[in-house]
Parts: sequence; structure tokens; C-alpha cells
Amino acid sequence: MMQNLIRKSLTNLTNVSMNITKHLLSNQKLKEKNVVFSPLSLNTVLSMIATGSEGPTQKQLLSFLQSESPGNLKSLYSRLVSSVLSDGAPAGGPCLSYVNGVWVEQSLPLQPSFKQLMTTDFKATLAEVDFVNKADEVRKEVNVWAEKETKGLIKNLLQPGSVHSLTSLIFANALYFKGVWKQPFDTSKTKDYDFDLLNGKSVKVPFMTSKNDQFISSFDGFKVLGLPYKQGNYGRAFSIYFFLPDAKDGLSALIDNVTSDYEFLEHNLPRRKVEVGKFRIPRFNISFEIEAPELLKKLGLTLPFSMGGLTKMVDSPISQEIFVSDILQKSCIEVNEEGTKAAAVTVSMLCGCSRYSPPPPPPIDFVADHPFLFLIREEFSGTILFVGKVVNPLDG
Repeated sequence: MMQNLIRKSLTNLTNVSMNITKHLLSNQKLKEKNVVFSPLSLNTVLSMIATGSEGPTQKQLLSFLQSESPGNLKSLYSRLVSSVLSDGAPAGGPCLSYVNGVWVEQSLPLQPSFKQLMTTDFKATLAEVDFVNKADEVRKEVNVWAEKETKGLIKNLLQPGSVHSLTSLIFANALYFKGVWKQPFDTSKTKDYDFDLLNGKSVKVPFMTSKNDQFISSFDGFKVLGLPYKQGNYGRAFSIYFFLPDAKDGLSALIDNVTSDYEFLEHNLPRRKVEVGKFRIPRFNISFEIEAPELLKKLGLTLPFSMGGLTKMVDSPISQEIFVSDILQKSCIEVNEEGTKAAAVTVSMLCGCSRYSPPPPPPIDFVADHPFLFLIREEFSGTILFVGKVVNPLDG
């Protein structure tokens, strides 16, 4: 029964992630921009807020997160923290860090039940701070925390003035991933080729290549490449997937398809290696920052950004007036011959098999020389850690 519940929760988590991804990547303002973000990190912060809310606000948050109850959220994240997101580096797998932090105004006593929830289920570190008199010092403290927890990848998260005397709580999630390819690329084989841009022009970009068989599937209008990372012996499997449209300008339509539902994703990932013909993927290093309230409001999540509903957090009359003033996320990813490094920090500030072997298919080409979609996920749980698109590997 519990396993079924967790499985359903994981499926719902993927659906929520795809829903957010669809709306973010379909934004016309971002059409010619590289994007990387972590739906998991954003969902974590929203889940922390949901468990500390009640009434219509909690109901709306649970609906948005496709969760039946705060208890389901607690079970899901407790499972993720203890298994899927534990560090695999000691066993030769990906280096993984997933940490939560809460900074609370010292004059606002946290409710014992909420405090226990944060420390036990979300494994969050809690800090009582003086927002009233030392807001900028707290901002710098959060920035130091974010930089430390992402191994220096995320710097200057909060800008001057973003934390002030009316700030009551800050919720933060930091996610860091470093994976080495199961089959590293030979740097001596990396050469420059043209990468076609959406505006009809092209740029010279370093492309990695390999003669090894690859996990590739070819479908009507697009191809999918899966590159697995060294896993270690943790009973998990992380991979990055590249979704490449056949058409040079086919990324928008492909994004609509990939993010349409959980089933599409599950049915279109390559499951076996094939012989490759031409095989090239670009090196890229991109970063992206998003302020989430506008996006979330368009998706129907409005109540947390207005007064009231976040009353299960602190024991104080002011709790009636606490609302989410901002949610922002800063993310980055680097893909090269060795593997992948990716990080994201999200902060929310609250104010107030068959025996038959068919003949081998002909070699498949996979040349990612035009805009494509990518995502990093854990295979057994289906958890999506990072997702994004590359429209120009030289930007960022």
C-alpha cells in the first residue's frame, strides 16, 4: 500500500515538473535564450510552504503539487532525501547534495510541530536571525550557504535589498549534481562544427563525439539520446537525455509533446544501445535565473502570495499576515567530455525482455547541431532533477 502511494506521488511529482517546464519554456521572451532550472528544487520549497499552511492556501498548494495531503508530501520528501537524493560519491556514483534551510525572524517562535517537520522530514537546518536590524547580514549568510552547498557554482543568489526588515522567513533548497559519464568522451576527438541558431545564422561550437554504441531512439519528428552516468552501487541510475527535433526550428513543438504528460516521457526514452553513424553533441555551460511568482500565478497558484493561510509555521499573531513575497531560483549546468556538473538554489522569502533477437537496426545518426531539450533524471523513481534547453551553446 505504502509503495503504491509513493509510486503515485513520484508520478505526480513528474507531472508537476513537466507542467512547470511547459509553461516556462513556452514563454516567448525566452524563445532564443538558453534555460536550465530544477523543478525538483522549486517543488521542494513549495512543499515546505504547503506543510506550514492551512485552509484555502494549503488546499491550492496541494492541488498544484498534485498531492492529497501534507502527510503525502512528508512521506514523499522523506523518501527522496533518504534514498534517491543521497550522495553516491563514496560508492563511485554521482556526487549529489540536496539540502534545505530555513531562516526565521528571532522574535517569531516556530511552532514545535512545524520545527520537527522541517528538521525530520525535510532534513532542513533552522536558523533564528535578526531580520529587523540585520537584514543584509542575513542575506549575505544565505548567499554563503548557497555557494557552499553548490560547491561554488551558485554565487550572489540574493541581491542587495531583496531581504529587508519586514522579511519573516526564508525557505531555501540547494541541489548539486556532479556525474561522470559511464563512457567518457575523448577530448582529442572534440572539434568545432556549425550549430544552427533559430535566427537562421550559425556559430562554431566544440562538439564531442564517440564511436561507441549509444542509447538512441528515433521517432516521428525527433530523436532521443540517453547518456548514463557512472552509478556506483546505490541501487539508482542517473542519466541525461537529449531530445533533438528533426527540424532545425522544431524545438517548440517538441517541448509541447515531451511535457504533455508522464506517459509520453516514459514511452519515448531509449532502452537499448544501437550502432551510431554520425554522432556529435556540443559542449555547453549555461546558467539561468527565474523569479517564479509570475509563472506560478499563471498556473493558478495565487493564494500563497496574498495575506493569510501560512499559520502553521509560527506562534504569533503576525502569522495571520505572513505571505510569500518572492520565490527565485538560480541554476547552472556544464556538460563536457568528462560528465556533467549542475546546481540549483531555490529560495522563498515570506513577509509579514524476449529471447528473440531481431536483426540489428541500421546505424542512427545523432547530431545535435540545432536547438534541443535536455533533462537529468533518476531512472527507478523517475525523479527529474534538472531540465532545460540549449539554443546557443556559446551563450552563458
